[in-house]
Amino acid sequence: MSVRIDTTYDGDLRCTATHGPSGVTLTTDAPEDNHGQGRSFSPTDLVATALGTCVVTILGIQAEKHDLDLEGMEISVEKEMASNPRRIDTLRAEVRMPRRLDETMRARLERAARHCPVHESIHPDVEAPVVFHWPGDESA
Repeated sequence: MSVRIDTTYDGDLRCTATHGPSGVTLTTDAPEDNHGQGRSFSPTDLVATALGTCVVTILGIQAEKHDLDLEGMEISVEKEMASNPRRIDTLRAEVRMPRRLDETMRARLERAARHCPVHESIHPDVEAPVVFHWPGDESA
């Protein structure tokens, strides 16, 4: 299946992208540290956004398959850039789970998250750990 995204350059390092199937638009702007004004998501911010939303979506699919309630699950993705060449260096994802689950289900969910399509598409030179925080664990 293919999906078309049409993008228009609006000038001043700002773009508008339109999702073909839905017609929904989003705006990007160059970040302040790369000649822009940082008024919206940058293109590389969208990569971090894609990773976070993909992980949560995959976990939601697993939750439906196993009749789990993961409402309230949260993810934060921190993006760090490298300068030479300018590229994404690190995408650190932290998932905060709303409730404890048994070890088997935890392992299943963590494995699924680390194999979401976006994570699988990230270049191997980009460090992209996915860390889970479970209620009651010391790391939570």
